[in-house]
Amino acid sequence: MAPELRVASEFGRMSPPKLLLDTRDGIMTVSLNRPNKLNAIDNDLSRALLGAIELAANDQAVRALLLRGNGRAFCAGRDLAHPPTEDDLLLVQAVAKALVTLPKPVLAAVHGWTVGAGLEWMLNADLVVAAESSRFKFPEASIGVFVTGGLTATLPAYAGLARAKALLLLGEEFSPSQAHTWGLVYRVLPDGELEPESRRIAGKLASLQPQVASRFKRVLNEVGLSGFGRAVELENEAQRALAASSAQERAGDA
Repeated sequence: MAPELRVASEFGRMSPPKLLLDTRDGIMTVSLNRPNKLNAIDNDLSRALLGAIELAANDQAVRALLLRGNGRAFCAGRDLAHPPTEDDLLLVQAVAKALVTLPKPVLAAVHGWTVGAGLEWMLNADLVVAAESSRFKFPEASIGVFVTGGLTATLPAYAGLARAKALLLLGEEFSPSQAHTWGLVYRVLPDGELEPESRRIAGKLASLQPQVASRFKRVLNEVGLSGFGRAVELENEAQRALAASSAQERAGDA
């Protein structure tokens, strides 16, 4: 059977589409599609991804979601062509919450740069496989903004509080082997094996009874990420406070 293809224009017309969907064999493959920008996040991309997750939630034929990026990177974080706005914040956080609460398993397959908000979205997935080319980094503290995606809950849950503080405050680049050792990724693969192996794992997730997969995910997240909702609220408050402080400093320099 030919795959069912949809593009992000269904969620807000964009040319070329910034998101591509391919639904077949119970798997919705969602591909970030701004390769010339290393799939950096803008509001159109966030809205499209949010729409795709809503489609997956409401489509009984979809039993697992595979999130990936086209081109040389998974996602280089927010597009820094413009200062972050309140809309940016709310949309990025809405995507994070939608990934975590989607009643279907989410697998992220990453390669190349996986940075900032893109890395935060990666950690909203239930399982992560990473290519050997992957490079990870949280640059937010160094550029004066706060993290999003419920990262203040997910990162300590997976890597421990002390390591989370070091990764966020120092902002140092780390490798896929380190990410694997710290519990951030499930497997590290040669780049040529990422696509077929991620499809195989997604297929195994899709083969589970939907109610079984949904209940495992919900209970594990409610116990292991019990502070996720509060983390998102506190991240929003911190981001707004930093934005207000930066605006006051610019006004004082004027």
